[in-house]
Amino acid sequence: MALVAASTGGSAWIMKDIINRIFIEREEAMVWLIAGAVVSIYTIKGLSSYGQEVILTRIGNAIIASLQRRIYDRLLGQTLDFYQRYAFGDLATRMSYNAQAARSVIDLVMTSLGRDLMSVVALTAVMVAQDPLMSLLVLVIMPGAVIGVATLVKRVKLVMKAELLSIAKIVSTLQETATGIRIVKAFNLESHMREIMAQSIRDVETRSNKIAVTSAMTGPLMETLGGFAVAAVIVYGGWNVISRGADAGGFFSFITALLMAYEPAKRLARLNVQLHTNIVGVASLYDLLDHPIRTVEAPDAVDLVVTKGEVRLDNVAFAYGATPALNGVTLDARPCAVTALVGPSGGGKSTVFSLIERFYDPVSGIVTIDGQDLRHVSFESLRRNIALVTQDTFLFDGTIRENIAYGKPGAAEDEIVEAARNANAHEFITELPGGYETRVGEGGGHLSGGQRQRIAIARAMLRDAPILLLDEPTSALDAESESKVQEALDRLMVHRTTVVIAHRLSTVRNADRIYVMERGKVLQSGSHAELIAAGGLYAHLHVLQFRGPAEKQLAVAL
Repeated sequence: MALVAASTGGSAWIMKDIINRIFIEREEAMVWLIAGAVVSIYTIKGLSSYGQEVILTRIGNAIIASLQRRIYDRLLGQTLDFYQRYAFGDLATRMSYNAQAARSVIDLVMTSLGRDLMSVVALTAVMVAQDPLMSLLVLVIMPGAVIGVATLVKRVKLVMKAELLSIAKIVSTLQETATGIRIVKAFNLESHMREIMAQSIRDVETRSNKIAVTSAMTGPLMETLGGFAVAAVIVYGGWNVISRGADAGGFFSFITALLMAYEPAKRLARLNVQLHTNIVGVASLYDLLDHPIRTVEAPDAVDLVVTKGEVRLDNVAFAYGATPALNGVTLDARPCAVTALVGPSGGGKSTVFSLIERFYDPVSGIVTIDGQDLRHVSFESLRRNIALVTQDTFLFDGTIRENIAYGKPGAAEDEIVEAARNANAHEFITELPGGYETRVGEGGGHLSGGQRQRIAIARAMLRDAPILLLDEPTSALDAESESKVQEALDRLMVHRTTVVIAHRLSTVRNADRIYVMERGKVLQSGSHAELIAAGGLYAHLHVLQFRGPAEKQLAVAL
C-alpha cells in the first residue's frame, strides 16, 4: 500500500518534467527517459496493488475463519437456556453476516489508512511542493465535507441496527418453515408464512435502500465540493501562469495531483459511513462472543472415577432466572438399580437430568456421583460416563453408521453392528437400500419414530456408560415400536444405574425406587406397591391412568 501511495504521488510529480522538459524545452533525450520512468512507476503501482489485494484478502479470510471458530466454541459452551433466549436466525446471522461485517471493517480500515490516506498524503505533498498557496485553497474545502459526512453517519447506524434484526427474522422464518413444513401444509399456513416472510424481506429491502441513499450522499457532496476546489485552482493557477509567468509544469503537476487525490479523498469521506454500517454488525458479533458462560469447568477439574455408579442430589435448589424449578430436592439413584421420576409436567424432573449432566449448576445443594461433587470433575469424563436417550430423538444429518458411532468415536465395525443388534435396529437397517450407509436426513427425518429411537438406543449401547438417563423414551411410539424399543431398553439397563422419567406409570411399575415430584419438590418415594398403599399423588395418578371413567371422575373430585 505504501508503494501504491508513493507511485501515485510520483505519477503526479513527473507531470512537471513532462510539460517543462518535453513540451516547453523540447529536450529529445528526456522523452525516452521520462517514458521509461512512467513505465517503471506504473509497473510498481500495478504489482503493489496486486500484492496488497491478495494479502488483504487472505488476512480477511483468516479473520472470518477465526471469528467463526470462536463463535461456535462460545456457543458450545453456553447452557441450554441460552438457546431458548436466542432464536436460530439471530445466531445464524451473527455467525455468517456479522463475521463478514468484521472482515469489511478490517478491509475498510486497512485500505483507507494504508492506501487511500497515504496516497492523499503523497499527493498533498506534491501540491504543497509545487504551490503552497493553492494547496491552502484546497484545504479550506475540507471542513464542509467532514461536517456533512458526520451527519450521515448517525442516520446509517440507526437504520443498520433495524436491518440486522430483519435479516435474522428472514433466517428464522425460513428455518421454521423447513422444520415445520408438515404443520404449515396441514393447517394451510402457506399464506400466513408467505406474508411473514414477505414483510421481513420488505423491511430489509426498505432499510437497505435507506442505507444506499444515505451512503450515496457522500458522492454528490464530494463532487460538488471537489468542483469548487478544482475551479478555484484553475482560476488562481491560470492567473498565476498568465499574469505572473509562473512555472506551467508546476501548475500541471499540481492540478494532476489534485485530480488524482480526488478519488482516494472521496473514499476516505465515505469511510465513516461505510465503517458504521458494518460496525453495528461487529458490535452484535462481540456481544455474542462476550456473553458469559454460566457453567464452566473448574481450573483444577479431575476425571470422574465411577466405581459403583451411585447418583445423589442432596438438598438441591435451582431456578431458571426468577422461576424456581427445584426446591430442596434430595434423591438417591442406587447403583445397578432403576430409579424413576414421576409426577405432573413442570415438576422438575427434566431439571434433575440437566443437573446430573451438569448442563447447569445448582443454586444450592450438591450433586454427586460416587461421592464426587460434579463441579470438581471435567465435563468430558462426566459425560463419558453417562448415556442419554430422550423422547425427542435427535439424529445428525449423516449415515446410520455415523449416528451410532457418535456413542463411541472410533468404534470398530463389529461394535457398531453389535450395538444395533442389541437395540433391535440391525434388522430394519439391513432392509434399507443403503444399509448402514443410509442417510437419515436432517434430524432423522427419513426414518420413522421407532427407527430413530432404536438408533438412539444403539448409540447409547455403544457408549457403554455405567449411568443411563431415559427421558420418556417410548411415549411417542406405537404399540409395535414400543415393544421393540422397550425390549432394547431392558437390555441396555442391565448392570447400569438407570434414572428414568415417566409419565405413563406402566413403564415404571418394576422400578426399584420411584420419586414422585411436583412443583420442584419430592413428595413421595418408594416402590410401586409402597406408593399405592400410601395413597397420595402417586395413587391419584395411578387411578387416573388405569381405572374406568367413573373412578377417574371420583379421583378428580377427591
